[in-house]
Amino acid sequence: MSAFDYCFSTLGCSELSLHETADLAQRHGIAHVELRTLSGTVDLIPALTAEFATPSRFAAFLAERGLKVAALNTSIRLFGSTDLSAVEPFIDWAEAADISYLRIFDGGKQVGLDEMTQAARLLDDWRALRQSRGLNVDLMIETHDALADLEQLLAFVTRVPAARILWDTHHTWAKGSDLKTLWQHIAQNVAHLHVKDSTTDSDGRRRYVLPGHGDFPMAQLLSILQSDERQIPLSLEWERHWRPELPPLDDALKAARGWWRQGAF
Repeated sequence: MSAFDYCFSTLGCSELSLHETADLAQRHGIAHVELRTLSGTVDLIPALTAEFATPSRFAAFLAERGLKVAALNTSIRLFGSTDLSAVEPFIDWAEAADISYLRIFDGGKQVGLDEMTQAARLLDDWRALRQSRGLNVDLMIETHDALADLEQLLAFVTRVPAARILWDTHHTWAKGSDLKTLWQHIAQNVAHLHVKDSTTDSDGRRRYVLPGHGDFPMAQLLSILQSDERQIPLSLEWERHWRPELPPLDDALKAARGWWRQGAF
């Protein structure tokens, strides 16, 4: 793998419009962004409508700026849901701008067989809808809650082998999963990666720190990923929207330059 699609989530710059986000990406030489927040809100569709009015104008802006949106990140949860109809408002925007994925959360804590079966049924329904409408956009499920647990994640991809996974590498690592072991089991499912760094305080709690200032094994992760020929987005998820005490995303992106590029390319 000669290069990565370096990316960042707008969770770290939630106060910015997409015009301002594009300027930030350009300053850092980054061509991909992951939209979670815009103009102070996680409600992306109203924010996009206010800024661009229509999906076609949104797509034209991205083309003009040479910016690619790796994903539209929804707040929808898979486990415990009775349907996935809440993705509908995102579809036209994603299709117009050739966005590959809509992110949904896993949800849940301890997921049993019934919940796995229901989740598989919902994803089957989604695949049927996608085929019937000729959609390009697909869903990817983040390892955020239940699926951050190795045993439950492996059970899920066994039950739903076609599932696309957003691997939050820090979440699974912080819960004790070995990166290499996990990658060996889910590599073909992974469509997108989140990275961040942290350190352990004296009370044993993990605290996010600037990339390269903690103990997340980024060099190991990059070494593992080099064997993959795909260009999977490697996205810095700087959670400043939820943790306003963190430094600005601009500082995190500066720190990430060397951290991202550990390893031989």
